[in-house]
Amino acid sequence: FDQCWPRYGIEYDGERLDIDSLFQRSAPCVLEIGFGMGHSLVAMAEASPGTNFIGVEVHRPGVGKLFHGMQERGVDNIRVYCHDAVDILRDCISDGVLDGIQIFFPDPWHKKKHHKRRLVQPELVAQLAQKLKQKGTIHLATDWEPYAQQMMAVMTAEKTLVNSYGLGEFAPQGGGRPVTKFERRGERLGHGVWDLIFERR
Repeated sequence: FDQCWPRYGIEYDGERLDIDSLFQRSAPCVLEIGFGMGHSLVAMAEASPGTNFIGVEVHRPGVGKLFHGMQERGVDNIRVYCHDAVDILRDCISDGVLDGIQIFFPDPWHKKKHHKRRLVQPELVAQLAQKLKQKGTIHLATDWEPYAQQMMAVMTAEKTLVNSYGLGEFAPQGGGRPVTKFERRGERLGHGVWDLIFERR
């Protein structure tokens, strides 16, 4: 973390981010919220060197693990906030600048009394949609079916978004994202995975 932060880290300062200056190029940009240990983010960035990726993760060990993966695989097109995503979206990301947003396997908060803590809520989705360019996409994934159904309801209700696969339809498994070790383990245990991809119209 200490070795890589000066090069790849973005300090939260409450100011609007100039993405082209940050990466020193103009390119499509994808934001990932809550990348965990960063395995899939590094794989996606490695597979798409012409895309800029911004990761947001509050846990320093996950950021450190991401940096390790970047160094191991020679990936240079990721920059990282180690801060709360709500603040980042509100203060740092301008409207209409992102080509994609991805949130993979957020905490499902299984108990009904905790559902309000779930990340994917109407207010957040409206904010995410504002950050997208026209035809930009939001890609969500979960291995908890009740959360998948809530995600579908919330995303469908956002009038500026359209389901890329048709009303009420989930994307083919993976939806183009790398399959993680966590996901493969779940498949062996018989767990399902649900992907949703919606487009800004």
